This record gives sequence, structure tokens and C-alpha cells, in this order.
Amino acid sequence: MSDTSEPEAADLSNWRSSPHSRWAFRNVPRLLPVADIAASSQPMPLPQKPFAFERFGLADGSGGPLGFDDVLKATDTDGLVVLHRGCIVHESYRHGLTPHTPHIIMSASKSIVGLIAGILAGEGTLDIDAPVSAYVPEIAATAYAHATLRHLLDMRAGVVLDERQARAYAIATNWEPLAATETPIGLSDFFRGLDVAPRPHSGPFRYVSANTDLLGWAIERATGQSFASLISERLWQPMGAEDRAFLAVDRDGLPRCTGGICATLRDFARVGQLMLAGGHLDGRQIIPRAWLDDIAEDGDRAAWAQGEFAAGFGGRTMSYRSGWYVVHDQPGMLFAMGIHGQNLFVDRANQIVIAKLSSQHLPIDPRVVGLTHRAVGEMRRCLSEG
Repeated sequence: MSDTSEPEAADLSNWRSSPHSRWAFRNVPRLLPVADIAASSQPMPLPQKPFAFERFGLADGSGGPLGFDDVLKATDTDGLVVLHRGCIVHESYRHGLTPHTPHIIMSASKSIVGLIAGILAGEGTLDIDAPVSAYVPEIAATAYAHATLRHLLDMRAGVVLDERQARAYAIATNWEPLAATETPIGLSDFFRGLDVAPRPHSGPFRYVSANTDLLGWAIERATGQSFASLISERLWQPMGAEDRAFLAVDRDGLPRCTGGICATLRDFARVGQLMLAGGHLDGRQIIPRAWLDDIAEDGDRAAWAQGEFAAGFGGRTMSYRSGWYVVHDQPGMLFAMGIHGQNLFVDRANQIVIAKLSSQHLPIDPRVVGLTHRAVGEMRRCLSEG
């Protein structure tokens, strides 16, 4: 398909809206300040073993069938990679995306951040149960007082932004244009000045994107390194990433950990493949196996069931742990999810990884989310049956 959005048509006022997003999502460094994430000189092999998905079929809700390509079109897919037992069984690109073009993964970035936190915790560099203020004392008098890194990782901090603070956060992210009357601030300014009323921590799942940006700041303080360099040194290079990636930063260089990672589709899939391998590659334990098991098994199911997303996933038994959504009903699955259709599905039991990058019009479209999850189940069926 042809690219429908010219570079000069995309700016901060429209870059997350179609059709501009099709260009913008793969050209983020042209719109936002970014930090480089260096690749490996020895990419993780991904052998090709094509699978046609000829028996793939879903009902469209109106009595008609949807084939494999129909689903890709209906979910505004820019690219899809499916791995089965370590091999690429399907790979396709649309809307100008190529195998070596980084694409923003939006809030699936939170899942990468969760893996970095686990690596650092395994090294003893980071104390997940420590209060955030131990690393960022500037927030000790805000609503984040007494919140731990674990609260941030699991979206269980007692912080809710009111309309005024939500706008302040939007300004601080540097992802939106300023109004003539607004003063530019960065993320550190936002967190220092946060004056919403505190609420108890450890409650139900409550999705607040600022949590992960604060987590990134704390991790930079704990390590003395930029988050982009941590991704490169602790994950991207050790796992054999084929291409460099990017991380959006704010006006002052603080990382947009909540949604600013831009990666190629294959390298996104490599993250999932590393998880299938228990975090182990070429004789090296990159992600602690215990951390991956904790993600899969130890999330608070009651906190999820009482939280704001539970109804949207049909009452399935789920949890949210260290930036990952976990389906506990059989067949189980871990997945990362970002707005506008960014997904990484990891099916450990069936050795399947599905990486999907998209430019969906709405940030969250329940119909499209449901169709995507049904498609994952149908791909699993097809691969399992051969």
C-alpha cells in the first residue's frame, strides 16, 4: 500500500491521528527529541519457516467470514511478525513500514521498562520494594509519598490526576503543542509540583501513565545512566537486536518510559522470544527467570478484577504485573499493549510470539482490541493444528 501522509503534514497537533500517524509512527525522531538505543553486532537468529494460515477464519459479527488479510486490514496493521518455536512463520509490512524501520510501540514500552527493572533488581542495583522517594527525594511531599517502585510497576499507586494536573502532565511529556498561554515544563517539573490529593497505595489496578515515567526517572537515579543506554546495554545488545531503536525524551532529556520506545518489528518480536527462552540466550541469563515467573504467576488478580480495565476484557482472570498484562485462564498468555494497536503477545505454553504494530485511528477501540485478541486465538489454533 502507498504511504498516504507526507512528512510536512504531520506535526505535534496531529501526529497521533490518521492518516498522519501512518507516517509519524515510523518517523518519531522527525517530530520528537529522542535518545538512541544501540543494536547488537550479532543479531539473534530468526529462521524463516513460512506458514500460510490458509485455514484462518473469524466471524465478522455480521455473519460474514474474515480471513487472515481481512483482519490485518480491519485492525490497521502496519506490520506483523509471528514466531513459532523460534522461527518466523509470518512476516508482513504495510503503509510504508519496512523490516528495518523503527515504529513507536506506545504503552507497550511499559513492558520493556518492566524487564529492565527486573534485570536491575536481579543485579542488586534496584530495590523494587523501596519507596520511590529513596531514589527521587523531590517527590517525597507529593501524592507519590510512600509509593514503592512495585506500586509503579503494577499500576497500584494511589495517584489520580485531576483535569488540571492531567494537562500539566501532557505539557510535560512534550508530545502535544502548547497553547499560547501555557508555559513549557518538563517531567521533573511536573512531578515536583504535583499537588493532587494523596490516596492509599496497594489498591485496585488504576492505569496512570505518569507512574512509568516516574519509574524511569528513579531508575536513572539508581544507576546513574540514561534509560536509553540501559535498554541498549542490558537488553537490546545482549538479546541480539538487529536494529537500533529510539526512546523519546522530554525537553530536559528525561525518558518517556511510559510510551516512547520505537523499535523494529523483528526486534519487538525478539523480546518475546527471549521471554519464551526464560530470559536465557547463548549461555547468558539476560532477564532473571524468577522475574519472568513472577510476572506470569504473582500478579494480584483481585486488584485487576476491581480495577478499571477488567470489564473490557470480558471477565477473564487476569493480572497486571511489572508492565505486563497476564491472562491466567487457559490458554494463558502474557501481552504488552499500547494505544493505536501496538501489541506483543507471548504464549509460553505453545511457544508463540506475535508482534503487531498498527496505526489505528482511535487510541483504544474496544471492537478492534477484541478482534485482535480473537485473531491471536485463531493463529494459535492454526499453528497448533499445523
